[in-house]
Amino acid sequence: MPVDQVTETSLVRVAGSRPDHVSALAQCPDGLPPILVHRPTMQVIDGVHRLRAAKLRGDATIGVRFVDGSEEDAFVLAVSANVTQGLPLTLADRTAAASRILSSHPHLSDRLIASTAGLSTKTVAAIRQRTTGEMTQLHTRLGRDGKVRPLDASHGRTMASQAILNDPDLSLRAIARIAGISVGTARDVRERMRRGEDPIPPRYRLSAGHRTESEAAENNAPGNRTGGANGTPGSPSTPRAERDRFLVSLRTDPSLRFSEIGRALLRLLDANTLDAAQWDRLAAAVPQRWSPVVADLATDCAADWWALACRVRDRLRVSA
Repeated sequence: MPVDQVTETSLVRVAGSRPDHVSALAQCPDGLPPILVHRPTMQVIDGVHRLRAAKLRGDATIGVRFVDGSEEDAFVLAVSANVTQGLPLTLADRTAAASRILSSHPHLSDRLIASTAGLSTKTVAAIRQRTTGEMTQLHTRLGRDGKVRPLDASHGRTMASQAILNDPDLSLRAIARIAGISVGTARDVRERMRRGEDPIPPRYRLSAGHRTESEAAENNAPGNRTGGANGTPGSPSTPRAERDRFLVSLRTDPSLRFSEIGRALLRLLDANTLDAAQWDRLAAAVPQRWSPVVADLATDCAADWWALACRVRDRLRVSA
């Protein structure tokens, strides 16, 4: 595309482009690799030096690869691209980039941001503590492997213990999916409960200011357990009449009614808002030979809904 139709704004370099590097690229006899451009803003994500070199050589056009998405996501991509190829970013560039990513993407783990910005995990953790209050706002973080993990290990252990109390025959894998923890942690929770111990080790309770073992035992006693509908882990369920009122209000919200993703959310909520009798009929309709499969699929769906609930609550805390 024409070189004058893209913006040269340097997203990640504090001191801007380096003239000596531009001159070196301009003397290259071969064609320059395509630059990366954010389509909505036409800003160069990666390749400002190549763009200036093309202009210096008098090239009328330059190869371009377009990227869509938000400006915040474009910045993360720009940092990643400049860290892994081309002229290395300075420490000041990488530190400033990590600070900006922490501000726009606080749900990303320290390890993921460190690998993106070319810094150590400890450096990113120190920047997080200096520049954000995210530690007290979010319950989860997204890691390099794409998995969402809780910040507070006691939260997942509590959910796992409630799941075991509600259904002692649950597999370790099912418990891990429900509570958002590893299979190994689920095994440790089950073994602690078998020995009559608190599923939350003392180091977690003392560091996070959690309840004592006697308080946990009291809350887990029959009749005192907290849970959702039909004994599922979580906070007490919303009364059916109130849920129906919420759904009516949601259906009248233009931001949901007139967007494809909003209508999809409404359809999913409608399909999953059943009363106890309807859930009983669904359970009774499952052929016995398919019971293990349906139970595992239902557990997976429950874990997905729980992950959605965590994401929605975390967004609310960040905006508060």
